[in-house]
Amino acid sequence: MQKPGQQFDTMLAQPGEDDDIDLLAIFRTLWRGKILILFCVLLALVAGWYQAYRVATPIYSSTAQMALLLRSEQLIDLDSVISGVSGDEYSMNTEMEVIRSRDLVGRLVDQLGLIDDPEFNSTLPQPERAPSLGALVSIGLDKLRMVLSPPEPDSGTMPDEATIRRRVIDAVRSRISPQTREWSYIFTITVTSQSREKSALMANTMAAIYRDDQIRIKVEATENAAIWLAERVSQLQLELEQQQSAANALRAANALVSSEGLQALNAQALELRQLLHVAQGQLIRLEAQSAALTAVDGTSSIEARLAAASDAQLEAIAASVTAGDTSARARFDRRYAQILLQAQTDRSRLGQQVGELSAADRDLSQQLSQQSEEFQKLQLLDREAEATRILYETFLTRLKETSVQQGVHQPDSRILSEATPGKQVAPRKTFILASAIMIGLAIGLGFVLLREFLQNTFRTAEDLERKTGMVVLGQIPRVPARGRLGIIKYLQSKPSSEAAEAIRNLRTSVLLSNIDKPPQVIMSTSSIPGEGKTTLAVALAQNFAGLDKRVLLIEGDIRRRIFENYFKQDKDAAGLISVVSGQAKLAEAVYRPAKLNFDVLMGEKSPINAADLFSSDSFKNLLIEARSQYDYIIIDTPPVLVVPDARVIAQLSDAVLYSVRWDATTTSQVAEGLRQFRAVDIGVSGLVLSQVDPRGMRRYGYGSKYGAHTRFGRGYYQN
Repeated sequence: MQKPGQQFDTMLAQPGEDDDIDLLAIFRTLWRGKILILFCVLLALVAGWYQAYRVATPIYSSTAQMALLLRSEQLIDLDSVISGVSGDEYSMNTEMEVIRSRDLVGRLVDQLGLIDDPEFNSTLPQPERAPSLGALVSIGLDKLRMVLSPPEPDSGTMPDEATIRRRVIDAVRSRISPQTREWSYIFTITVTSQSREKSALMANTMAAIYRDDQIRIKVEATENAAIWLAERVSQLQLELEQQQSAANALRAANALVSSEGLQALNAQALELRQLLHVAQGQLIRLEAQSAALTAVDGTSSIEARLAAASDAQLEAIAASVTAGDTSARARFDRRYAQILLQAQTDRSRLGQQVGELSAADRDLSQQLSQQSEEFQKLQLLDREAEATRILYETFLTRLKETSVQQGVHQPDSRILSEATPGKQVAPRKTFILASAIMIGLAIGLGFVLLREFLQNTFRTAEDLERKTGMVVLGQIPRVPARGRLGIIKYLQSKPSSEAAEAIRNLRTSVLLSNIDKPPQVIMSTSSIPGEGKTTLAVALAQNFAGLDKRVLLIEGDIRRRIFENYFKQDKDAAGLISVVSGQAKLAEAVYRPAKLNFDVLMGEKSPINAADLFSSDSFKNLLIEARSQYDYIIIDTPPVLVVPDARVIAQLSDAVLYSVRWDATTTSQVAEGLRQFRAVDIGVSGLVLSQVDPRGMRRYGYGSKYGAHTRFGRGYYQN
């Protein structure tokens, strides 16, 4: 069977067992914190109202509309010199950046004298206005920083004019917003300012500056092009003259060099090479014939000579020799010698002729090569001169066109509609107030949820029962009295007060906790000091005495002995220690306070350890005797987490009341206190949520949890 408080340990040991989000619980938490959330919303709303209506400077916006001219009519086409805007997306976006360029914005600043305007020049005296919330916070932080770390003396130097102008340009650039219209060549220039008229003036001036700048750029480009073209034309003219002079000089030095002359010379060379080739062939045959004749010249063979000579006359003489003519042999030899001599003579003559032809061919080839080279040089000079002439004429034409174009340029855009006095665009008061409400709501919700998340104490009996698994027998409100004596006097003088009724309800719950055997010895304890356990014990004693019962209140916290703050007994009178030690009887040691109907057994200082004292048989005998003489015995014990006295006394008690201070005692402290009771197998009869603050309950949104004492019971209780 699960012991009391075991559920609490289980919940602490397994905090992540149930990860489901309870939306209803979240809603309840937020509903309980509705006053805090409403306060945050109202605070944020006041801050937003202050920012929108008292701090924020009105900002006005004015817009000038322009159109891009893609086909501007020009008197002379100079696309190669000056090109306009193409109109594609990239070009349009580039023009938007050109409008916000530092160059154009600087001209706007100079033209309108914005350097002398405090709106854009922060170095000038600014108009007085209520400081913003951020400024107030910043001022406070600066003062705190000056206190903690005094700054060095200011040198007092002012920024130079160039720096001021650069800052003013940056400030003006942030107020200019050019934008293109989709699916068109129309774009707008929007300017925001603190003045209606100033915003319109700046927008119109910026549009005019941009339009005029397009003409200025074209004029400058035309002038630069004209200067460059003039210089280039002069250079080309000089180059053309030099090239023509070189060609004429070369032509004069080589008067015969021409295309026709080269063709005739080439034909002559071809004819000469053909003759040389024929002569070389004949020479080769003659040399072969002469070699053959010489080879058989010394032989006696007529047939070999005939074969080498191939001569008809020699063959006729050879026939005579064969026929036996003795004189024919001599004629054969003479004829053969003539043939050999003739062959050698022809070979020598033809060889000389081939040499002459070869020399003539070399001379002719050299002449042809030289004249071809000179002709190529002349052609190259003519081509270069022609190219330079064409380029010269082209640049000269461009120069004339550029000179005529000066003064007739048109811009690539025009102003469609000028800006009118601006409309207020800031502060957006409705938006600021709505944002403030949302911010306040978010802060309130976050604070309530964070407070609930970080809360580790107990504010309601339901929460205490849910987390401990034990019943809460009573909820005792904080007694509105000064001092401990004041608490008793308050309960005496106002028996129908909220606190008295809460004690009475607790008394009833204690008596009904065990109907068969109502508890007689009731112990009051807590986790730590200051949780109202002693006040609870005194109030219960007084309340039980109201039933015409005999009641004994025992001070079990003999280490601190704080009963003397409630009751004024003689310090030398006997007390608990005297009765336990046998030095006095119980009837002699009890003390009956004035105007109270219960007896009190005060604690005494003891040389014996308190835990040992309460574990003794003498203390047990004391309680046995008290049971016989009194109807109810209420014992105030020390806190469980401080000393073990409460666990010792609890073993002799019929009921254990465990006080948990409202919104003070932590869950871990309660868990440890209950665990220590379970460690010695002692069950706690019930919990008491003590020192409940009704105002705090309402502040946390738990008014309905404690409604019997705060709202519904107002007509029943004595104030």
